[in-house]
Amino acid sequence: MQLSNPQQIRALRYAVGVTIAAALAFGIAWPLSFLFPVLSAVFLALPLPKLTLQQGFRNMRDTLFAFAVGYIFTMFILPHTVIYIPLLALALFHTYYHLNRGGSFWLVLMLLINLLLMPMLAGLSEGLAIGVVSGLVGSSWLTICLLWLAHYLVPDAPDDPAMSPKAQAASGYQPAYSPLAAVFALKSTIVALPIAILFIANNWTSQILVMVFAAIFTLSPNLDKGVEAGMNSIKSTLIGGGIAFFIYWLLVAVPEYHFLILLMFISSLGFGIAINSGNALAKYLPSAMVAMIILVNSSLAEGADFSENFVLRILFISMAAIYVVTMLRVLDAFWPKPMVVGSKL
Repeated sequence: MQLSNPQQIRALRYAVGVTIAAALAFGIAWPLSFLFPVLSAVFLALPLPKLTLQQGFRNMRDTLFAFAVGYIFTMFILPHTVIYIPLLALALFHTYYHLNRGGSFWLVLMLLINLLLMPMLAGLSEGLAIGVVSGLVGSSWLTICLLWLAHYLVPDAPDDPAMSPKAQAASGYQPAYSPLAAVFALKSTIVALPIAILFIANNWTSQILVMVFAAIFTLSPNLDKGVEAGMNSIKSTLIGGGIAFFIYWLLVAVPEYHFLILLMFISSLGFGIAINSGNALAKYLPSAMVAMIILVNSSLAEGADFSENFVLRILFISMAAIYVVTMLRVLDAFWPKPMVVGSKL
């Protein structure tokens, strides 16, 4: 039976894609393999058409570019603190500026991860940093291939004009200088730079999620959006944590790889249906699925404590949200207000 309902097609594609990614990631377990199902869940949740070959290879190129930028900053610039800090600020500014002009979210995400993750891991071992981030590149490329495969296995309905590449070909990227985008990028950089320097300088690898979440929350330097992003992440983690709790105890009862994959398919199908339902709760569910995958993955390690992982994740998200909201409030209070023509001095 061929599906014709666009929502059902996207839900099934979501379940098939995430399950394949989870099966490979949990079965092979290369460095940062959990990012494969995470990235797959993020992009399959978006109502986007199949990537063209040009778009896919461009994303692969952008991933390598981001890796090269992170490698140069870590290996050659990081030892020289005097120039590292201003150059990191400049790199973060251009990353945020690119996003605020409508640039590739994929490139921005890869740049943030490589610029922030690799220097911290290099504090432990240069080889570890390169190996782990190489795993990120592999997971990213596999995600692109999986998106192609998922659309091949579960294609869009031919009469769905919204999903045609031609309908969504127009890019929102603005190559010309944008003062508003520059202001937003500057605010994001001012908020993200201190916590990045603090964590990298002290090599706080155990709290790396705080820095990563803070960088993500500053993608939109709007106070209301910063608060909303933090609260949404906490709500999504609670939802994903609740599902992960049941999956964890089912795996304790039946610790079999095939059973894990079956659970991933059932849960991802349920998430896919709910995400595409248009329900008010749907906006929390893509992030909830990501939280569930991360919590299940972290609980599979020997000696792992699910409750501890869940509480720590909530704590890290809360700390990042509090930091970003506080910094944005301070920044808004001292940010120069635009002059009103004709106002009295």
